[in-house]
Amino acid sequence: MQVLLLAPGSRGDVAPAARIGADLSAEGHSVTIVAHADFADAVSDAGCRHAAFQEPMEPAVLPTNAAAGVRTHLAQLRRYMQAGAEAALGASAGAEVVLTNPIAPYGHDIAEALGAPSAETHLQPAPPSREYPPMTASALRLGGLGNLLAGRLAGRMPAPYDPAVDWVRSELGLPREPRRTAQRRRLRAGMPLHHGISEVLLPRPRDWPAQATMDGCWWPLVPRDWAPPQELSRFLEAGPAPVLVTLGSVAVGAQAAQAIAAAVSREPQRFVLQGSGWDRLLGSDLLRTEEDRVCVAGDVPHEWLLPRVSAVVHQAGAGVTAASLRAGVPSVPVPLHTDQHFWARRLITLGAAGETLRARSMSPDVVVRALAHLRSDASFRLRAEAGARLLENAERAAAAQTSSGQAPGTARIREWVHGLDG
Repeated sequence: MQVLLLAPGSRGDVAPAARIGADLSAEGHSVTIVAHADFADAVSDAGCRHAAFQEPMEPAVLPTNAAAGVRTHLAQLRRYMQAGAEAALGASAGAEVVLTNPIAPYGHDIAEALGAPSAETHLQPAPPSREYPPMTASALRLGGLGNLLAGRLAGRMPAPYDPAVDWVRSELGLPREPRRTAQRRRLRAGMPLHHGISEVLLPRPRDWPAQATMDGCWWPLVPRDWAPPQELSRFLEAGPAPVLVTLGSVAVGAQAAQAIAAAVSREPQRFVLQGSGWDRLLGSDLLRTEEDRVCVAGDVPHEWLLPRVSAVVHQAGAGVTAASLRAGVPSVPVPLHTDQHFWARRLITLGAAGETLRARSMSPDVVVRALAHLRSDASFRLRAEAGARLLENAERAAAAQTSSGQAPGTARIREWVHGLDG
């Protein structure tokens, strides 16, 4: 079948979508992935066609005034969503099934015009529930009823992709329809809601609708020809397992990064710093003089790197949260926005993290204390390792129920698409 897979967002959104695309392609389907031009390699490695767009997600310069900065950021997000919608519409000819993600609901409108089925793919729990707040406000603790009401209210709030939805419907000659009204209509019709989440990380909420499934993790692909950088391999082999600091492809915030950088310069441990800008924050002189203790790494697969470190400081996105547990490595979460607070709390509940650090008020002392806490209490690693075994057992059980060699996490999506083809 001709599959249109919408994956606007950061690398953390694109990598799981590429896994879905690769597994569908391996079963003979033709998959087009709509994603930003920065992720051409990820789409190519998945064996999928790339419908790219160029508009950046974040503005090049933010005004110093806070209110003006928010307006500028939202305006850029709307341009980003519009560019994604234009790329999706341009790539939609002949599509027989459409898979959307949370910031690409216009995919359902494209499917409607094509007379094709559509489904949602989520990396965060999506339906309103008593068991968690809406992901846009996941730092809040509202109680069961408060979570449910806030989740329903969040679905009614204006979103940066609403103008793109309206534009797509207009371009396709569809009647204007509020996004929330369309969502209710599709849910009543049984539209599937796939979640790339393991029940080890989050037990399936008891009040979910029947069509909402926990599929298991959609692990990123490791390119067949990938090899670790020699400098990083030598560093890892030269001493004790280091602490990994990885703050994602979207900046965690200047204050948090600077606090971590200052803590690294004071800590006796070895560190791998993943991402750009660390040379500027730490200073090239320090990196040269501390080359036996600090190594800066680029885009290295977490599947390979995380089992080789002693702990990980991360932004608590869905992907790195799952990957750290899979590796049995304890965490220091530094959440900043949306679902990151939720996943940080899940790691603490599982006993695989000691505390959450507040990105906007971090200091070097706070970072040093958090790392010392992990070092001094072996129970964090023991519980992380226990979580890793549970994940492995769950995936082994799921794999036993599939006949193909593809990752078990994508099995439900593949079965749904296959059923449409049959």
